[in-house]
Amino acid sequence: VQLQASGGGFVQAGGSPRLSCAASERIFSINVMSWYRQAPGKQRELVASTRGGGITNYADSVKGRFTISRDNAKNTVYLQMNSLKPEDTAVYYCNVEARGGWGRRLDYWGQGTEVTVSS
Repeated sequence: VQLQASGGGFVQAGGSPRLSCAASERIFSINVMSWYRQAPGKQRELVASTRGGGITNYADSVKGRFTISRDNAKNTVYLQMNSLKPEDTAVYYCNVEARGGWGRRLDYWGQGTEVTVSS
Protein backbone atom coordinates (compact mmCIF):
# COMPACT_ATOMS: atom_id res chain seq x y z
CA VAL A 1 0.00 0.00 0.00
CA GLN A 2 1.27 3.44 -0.91
CA LEU A 3 -0.03 6.77 0.28
CA GLN A 4 0.17 9.69 -2.13
CA ALA A 5 -0.09 13.15 -0.58
CA SER A 6 -0.87 16.23 -2.63
CA GLY A 7 -2.14 19.78 -2.35
CA GLY A 8 0.88 21.55 -0.94
CA GLY A 9 2.66 24.54 -2.40
CA PHE A 10 3.21 28.23 -1.81
CA VAL A 11 0.31 29.95 -0.09
CA GLN A 12 -0.23 33.45 1.21
CA ALA A 13 -1.08 33.94 4.84
CA GLY A 14 -4.81 33.56 5.30
CA GLY A 15 -5.08 31.07 2.47
CA SER A 16 -7.13 27.86 2.56
CA PRO A 17 -5.53 24.96 0.73
CA ARG A 18 -6.71 21.38 1.07
CA LEU A 19 -4.31 18.50 1.34
CA SER A 20 -5.27 15.06 0.08
CA CYS A 21 -3.78 11.68 0.78
CA ALA A 22 -4.93 8.76 -1.30
CA ALA A 23 -4.12 5.12 -0.67
CA SER A 24 -3.23 2.99 -3.66
CA GLU A 25 -5.61 0.31 -2.44
CA ARG A 26 -8.14 -0.22 0.26
CA ILE A 27 -6.71 -0.50 3.75
CA PHE A 28 -8.63 -2.77 6.07
CA SER A 29 -8.98 -2.47 9.82
CA ILE A 30 -7.94 1.16 10.03
CA ASN A 31 -7.43 2.44 13.54
CA VAL A 32 -6.46 6.04 12.85
CA MET A 33 -5.81 8.32 9.90
CA SER A 34 -3.63 11.29 10.67
CA TRP A 35 -1.72 14.25 9.37
CA TYR A 36 1.66 15.17 10.80
CA ARG A 37 3.97 18.01 9.93
CA GLN A 38 7.63 18.78 10.30
CA ALA A 39 8.88 22.33 10.17
CA PRO A 40 12.54 23.11 9.41
CA GLY A 41 14.69 22.32 12.42
CA LYS A 42 11.80 20.90 14.42
CA GLN A 43 10.48 17.47 15.27
CA ARG A 44 7.55 15.94 13.47
CA GLU A 45 4.30 16.71 15.26
CA LEU A 46 0.75 15.44 15.08
CA VAL A 47 -1.56 17.96 13.44
CA ALA A 48 -4.87 16.10 13.27
CA SER A 49 -6.26 12.60 13.45
CA THR A 50 -9.54 10.84 12.82
CA ARG A 51 -10.72 7.43 13.96
CA GLY A 52 -13.91 5.42 13.75
CA GLY A 53 -17.11 7.05 14.87
CA GLY A 54 -16.04 10.43 13.56
CA ILE A 55 -13.74 11.10 16.48
CA THR A 56 -11.19 13.77 15.62
CA ASN A 57 -8.26 15.25 17.45
CA TYR A 58 -6.31 18.41 16.69
CA ALA A 59 -3.14 20.07 17.85
CA ASP A 60 -3.91 23.20 19.84
CA SER A 61 -2.10 25.31 17.27
CA VAL A 62 -4.55 24.37 14.50
CA LYS A 63 -7.84 23.97 16.37
CA GLY A 64 -10.58 25.97 14.74
CA ARG A 65 -8.54 26.43 11.55
CA PHE A 66 -7.88 22.91 10.23
CA THR A 67 -10.37 20.14 9.56
CA ILE A 68 -9.53 16.51 8.93
CA SER A 69 -11.95 14.32 7.02
CA ARG A 70 -11.97 11.02 5.20
CA ASP A 71 -13.68 9.41 2.24
CA ASN A 72 -13.61 5.68 2.76
CA ALA A 73 -14.93 4.98 -0.72
CA LYS A 74 -11.94 6.80 -2.20
CA ASN A 75 -9.44 5.56 0.37
CA THR A 76 -8.55 9.19 0.96
CA VAL A 77 -7.99 11.44 3.93
CA TYR A 78 -8.09 15.23 3.65
CA LEU A 79 -6.82 18.16 5.62
CA GLN A 80 -8.64 21.42 5.01
CA MET A 81 -6.43 24.23 6.21
CA ASN A 82 -7.91 27.69 6.74
CA SER A 83 -6.45 30.97 7.91
CA LEU A 84 -2.93 29.79 7.30
CA LYS A 85 -0.10 31.43 9.19
CA PRO A 86 3.63 31.54 8.38
CA GLU A 87 4.23 29.20 11.32
CA ASP A 88 2.19 26.55 9.50
CA THR A 89 5.04 26.24 7.02
CA ALA A 90 6.17 22.61 7.06
CA VAL A 91 6.22 19.35 5.21
CA TYR A 92 2.93 17.61 5.86
CA TYR A 93 2.77 13.83 6.06
CA CYS A 94 -0.26 11.58 6.09
CA ASN A 95 -0.30 8.42 8.15
CA VAL A 96 -2.62 5.46 8.38
CA GLU A 97 -2.42 3.09 11.33
CA ALA A 98 -4.14 -0.25 10.86
CA ARG A 99 -4.34 -3.69 12.41
CA GLY A 100 -2.66 -6.50 10.54
CA GLY A 101 -2.74 -10.22 11.07
CA TRP A 102 -2.25 -11.44 14.64
CA GLY A 103 -3.08 -7.97 15.86
CA ARG A 104 0.18 -6.46 14.70
CA ARG A 105 0.26 -2.74 14.04
CA LEU A 106 0.71 -1.53 10.48
CA ASP A 107 1.90 2.01 9.76
CA TYR A 108 1.68 3.58 6.34
CA TRP A 109 3.24 6.96 5.53
CA GLY A 110 2.84 9.29 2.61
CA GLN A 111 5.85 10.91 1.01
CA GLY A 112 5.08 14.36 2.37
CA THR A 113 3.81 17.49 0.71
CA GLU A 114 5.42 20.84 1.45
CA VAL A 115 3.37 23.85 2.44
CA THR A 116 5.07 27.24 2.51
CA VAL A 117 3.10 30.16 3.89
CA SER A 118 4.27 33.66 3.03
CA SER A 119 3.36 36.63 5.16
